[in-house]
Amino acid sequence: MASGARNGGGGLGSRTTAKMDRQQGSTATPKAPAGKPRLSAAGGGAYRRTSSGPLPAAGAGGGRNSSESGVSSRVRVAVRLRPRNAEEQAADADFADCVELQPELKRLKLRKNNWESDTFEFDEVLTEFSSQKRVYEVVAKPVVESVLEGYNGTVMAYGQTGTGKTFTLGRLGDEDTAARGIMVRAMEDILADITPETDTVSLSYLQLYMEMIQDLLDPVNDNIAIVEDPRTGDVSLPGATVVEVRDQKSFMDLLRIGEAHRVAANTKLNTESSRSHAILMVNVRRAVKGRSEMNVSMSAENGHSSSMMDSLRPPIVRKSKLVVVDLAGSERIDKSGSEGHTLEEAKSINLSLSSLGKCINALAESSAHVPVRDSKLTRLLKDSFGGTARTSLVVTIGPSPRHRGETTSTIMFGQRAMKVQNMVKLKEEFDYKSLCRRLDIELDKLIAENERQRKYFDDEIERITAEAQYRVAEAEKECKVSLERMRK
Repeated sequence: MASGARNGGGGLGSRTTAKMDRQQGSTATPKAPAGKPRLSAAGGGAYRRTSSGPLPAAGAGGGRNSSESGVSSRVRVAVRLRPRNAEEQAADADFADCVELQPELKRLKLRKNNWESDTFEFDEVLTEFSSQKRVYEVVAKPVVESVLEGYNGTVMAYGQTGTGKTFTLGRLGDEDTAARGIMVRAMEDILADITPETDTVSLSYLQLYMEMIQDLLDPVNDNIAIVEDPRTGDVSLPGATVVEVRDQKSFMDLLRIGEAHRVAANTKLNTESSRSHAILMVNVRRAVKGRSEMNVSMSAENGHSSSMMDSLRPPIVRKSKLVVVDLAGSERIDKSGSEGHTLEEAKSINLSLSSLGKCINALAESSAHVPVRDSKLTRLLKDSFGGTARTSLVVTIGPSPRHRGETTSTIMFGQRAMKVQNMVKLKEEFDYKSLCRRLDIELDKLIAENERQRKYFDDEIERITAEAQYRVAEAEKECKVSLERMRK
């Protein structure tokens, strides 16, 4: 399946991106300009430092795997409405939209009938006129900035099939750069911020299909195991393909490969309905600049050898991960018309989304038990909800009154997610491998210098010995001459 076709079926028509982003001039007490959105929302209890601000130390003395304490951060949730598609314009021509947006108040009204409606508040309310750029800046950019500072981050899209999740996250923007989705824009910001000489960026691209984790960059690798650290509880996928990314072009090529291998099907609700959850994992490894130099200077002031301390102190690195999750759309079987294998796919999708919903409910209610192990999806998202990641969720909805039930379900999922608290932590550690390489080089230099000095010493001994022998021989010769003269 070609990536262009996949991205075109996200539910948001190409005409939407052609419209100018309608700015909300009457936005009530905005937290920050659109170019620099704040990561926390009112009542969230979280804060965000800009990438140019001071970075917290990971603990006293600098020796640890991660910071001991974290910062409480509520999951941020934005709602995005897609415009009516051609089918809805014809079928619902005589009916009003089931939702009314009040973006300046960050509110959404869900109509029950012509007289009654329920009102919901979100961190951001994005209309059908919101550009891809604005969506990225208010939903994902604060998370990307946190990842560049050393924190884990997650950006996820949830909603009914055909409401624009893949359009929001995975749109490549080959024909129109303004249509680029969150994945492309996030990588642009990451690559622009890192230092290639000291920092590295790598990624894995996976799909969860029928409860099997499959490698979108290597389709033969179709059943990757989840490995959980018994000490920390962190999950990893050691069997997944990891590719280092050095420029935007190579990243785009990898996305196209992955999208071509993602499973999709034609249903009544979406001609290109994703039948799997797509998960992009971007690993960022950054050297901490200035910390070692400062420590060495302090050591020198205390009377220690700065060069010795510098060679024995391991460099400090920050390891963080950005996870972008394009969930398969929830669907009503009677509306989607799924049958046969497509029906089995729909059941698997709905089951995993149900498990995710149960975990969100448990976390929102501070339940003692969170059923994380009910699904591979919830295991993979363990750090994103209730963990140490900074998480931003965008819920996508459609305007059709025929799908009011699904829209209500999506809105309530977002409302519950807003109650989930994470404890974000800085991921900072010593780079012992780099220290070992540096010490190996230093050892080779010392061995070479030792050999040089030994050769010089041996040559000097040989020279002195030869000179002494020459002088002894000369003395003996003079002694013999003197004895012969005395005898005469």
